[in-house]
Amino acid sequence: MKQLIVNADDFGLHENINLGIIEGHTKGCITSTSIMAGAPAFEHAVAVAADHPQLGIGVHLTLVGGLPITGPSSIPSLVDGEGMLYTSYPAFLKKFCLGDIRLVDIHRELTGQVKKILSTGLKITHLDSHQHMHVVPGILDIVLSIAKEFNIRAMRIPAESLVFLGGFKPGAGRVIGRFGLSTLASLARFKARQAGLAAPDYFYGMLAGGSMEERLLLNIINNLSAGITEVMVHPGIDEAALNSVFNWQYHWQQELHAVTSCQVASRLQQENIELVSFARLSNSKG
Repeated sequence: MKQLIVNADDFGLHENINLGIIEGHTKGCITSTSIMAGAPAFEHAVAVAADHPQLGIGVHLTLVGGLPITGPSSIPSLVDGEGMLYTSYPAFLKKFCLGDIRLVDIHRELTGQVKKILSTGLKITHLDSHQHMHVVPGILDIVLSIAKEFNIRAMRIPAESLVFLGGFKPGAGRVIGRFGLSTLASLARFKARQAGLAAPDYFYGMLAGGSMEERLLLNIINNLSAGITEVMVHPGIDEAALNSVFNWQYHWQQELHAVTSCQVASRLQQENIELVSFARLSNSKG
């Protein structure tokens, strides 16, 4: 049997992203999202999520780019001179590899993020992270301990097939990045299993991140294997407004069109693919 999780990242980052995710859920194939506890539109995300209980909610653990939940003086190695999380993940990773990031600070901040989300009454289905930091060795162990502490039973493993392009034409940097990420993610899968966490069998969305158009999503659906697959997407509305805030060159409206596409819905039905959320994985561990 083929089951598909379509997870929208960055819930809470901007109201236009929140609204795009909800539209993709109510009018399309989005089954799950990942909320950022320290993001500017967090409260708005919580409010709209409350009206859509079938939407799975994961934690988008955040160590780079944004406002920390914990007071900067309590996590000094994670913040810059302005008390913000470092904006550049390469800069963060460099400091981490040099031993300039304290593991206790990471544990304190990520625990605070999970606690903040739980305090809203939302039920957490899984853990993932901004820029996939949760699969980095050392950080992974902290994430697994947090999952155990809060009885969170599933997590993302962003190990995309190294030979799959699906019609996307990536630059060399993204191909190299996928190789590194998928390698770390494959190692993380082993440790997650040892810790008793469930994860989807397959993952797509790294190579085409921010550019998941209808054609690419259909190509992924056509190549699904038996088991549970996660596809990561980044939908939003009013792309001009989002581009004025973020310089990521994402195509939010293109992704929203893909997840709400009639052709995608038809193909899912033709292939008898069941749409599920991470709750399916969490419940299977119960």
